[in-house]
Amino acid sequence: MTTPSDWTSRKVRETFLSYFEEKGHRRVASSSLVPAEDPTLLFTNAGMNQFKDVFLGRETRPYVRAASAQKCVRAGGKHNDLDNVGYTARHHTFFEMLGNFSFGDYFKEEAIAFAWELVTDRYGFDPKRLWATVYTDDDEAAKLWERYLPAARVLRFGEKDNFWSMGDTGPCGPCSELHVDQGPHVPGDATPNGRGDRVMEIWNLVFMQYERDAEGKMTPLPKPSVDTGAGLERITALLTGKNNNFDTDLFTPLIHKIEAISGKTYRGGMAEEDAPFRVIADHLRAATMLMADGVMPANTGRGYVLRRILRRAARYGRRLGIEGPELCGLVEPVFSVFEGVYFGDPHRTLKNEVWELVRSEERSFAKTMSAGADRVGEAITEARRKEETSLTGKTVFRFYDTYGIPLELIEELAQDEGMAVDRAGFEKELEEARERSKGASKF
Repeated sequence: MTTPSDWTSRKVRETFLSYFEEKGHRRVASSSLVPAEDPTLLFTNAGMNQFKDVFLGRETRPYVRAASAQKCVRAGGKHNDLDNVGYTARHHTFFEMLGNFSFGDYFKEEAIAFAWELVTDRYGFDPKRLWATVYTDDDEAAKLWERYLPAARVLRFGEKDNFWSMGDTGPCGPCSELHVDQGPHVPGDATPNGRGDRVMEIWNLVFMQYERDAEGKMTPLPKPSVDTGAGLERITALLTGKNNNFDTDLFTPLIHKIEAISGKTYRGGMAEEDAPFRVIADHLRAATMLMADGVMPANTGRGYVLRRILRRAARYGRRLGIEGPELCGLVEPVFSVFEGVYFGDPHRTLKNEVWELVRSEERSFAKTMSAGADRVGEAITEARRKEETSLTGKTVFRFYDTYGIPLELIEELAQDEGMAVDRAGFEKELEEARERSKGASKF
């Protein structure tokens, strides 16, 4: 049995990949964060993206079993965790998905057996702390889990929790999740999919059975397959005895750098005051990895999401007193964390290019903040001339969306001038914009 001090993120990743190599799986390198020839996706958001055409029967590979550690970003479109980052123990914009895949070779029985052996034998999780969830009518998966768990710890949930799809169209199917009870010292419900973080999902086993088209029709796939996703960050936190992902070796080098830049101290353990540290560490990790894969800051598409991530980090930097272009200093520790994993040697030129891009964006945003104050001031003057007492939601959203002016800054400036802000109207405009984004077939 291993102890928390035995585990590092590198060991967690390698244990997963080595285990599946032993089970006849081909170790496949992570694909780029920019999906190849797939207009339905903004970013690579799951390990199965690079195997999409294999699942659909349009492509063949020289292997029928694969395993990978896939770089993923969820910060736009259907899968978007951006607004949760920094305020929960487990949400990230960039993360790594450990996965094993079967292309018509094995199905539910073997997938569940592999998951159980890896989690209990190789990672050493106590079986008494484990729960499984299955799709509401998946009797087969429920019976298979009951070989390892008491029936009372195999729960059924509906489509929201236990049916997975890559996007609005494409391969999909019922899924089965493994959860770990961290114990009563962690706030939350003592059962899966409840409130809080006490019972944490660590692995999702997707049983690919269908292809869903634009009309929602589901057609059985030529060969039922398996697609799984286990969160490296979550497993690392659990195995190292941490109650959140940010206190692991995947983030601590970045947080130490933020401490050095800001002169502030990070408390750890999900202290509310630490939210800026968590947001900045997460966002600079995501921005660095996106830029390393060729995404450039822009006003549309992927570049717009990247720019929004960087500007959100800069806004939170101001809360720690960081106003100059200093967040670019986090590029170095990001490259160090992934040295030999996603960055070969030499990579100094790439690292310097990313550093320059981040620094340029920081400088540009500092000017936006200054110009933003002028624009908001003009709008306040105009509203007062019309004898209005608040800035409309449409006006505030235009500042936010078009000029990148943070809502908090708009509210501060308005308050200083005795002017209210129609936050409800802003939220309505923001939600409508999100719906338009989700509904777009192409970004």
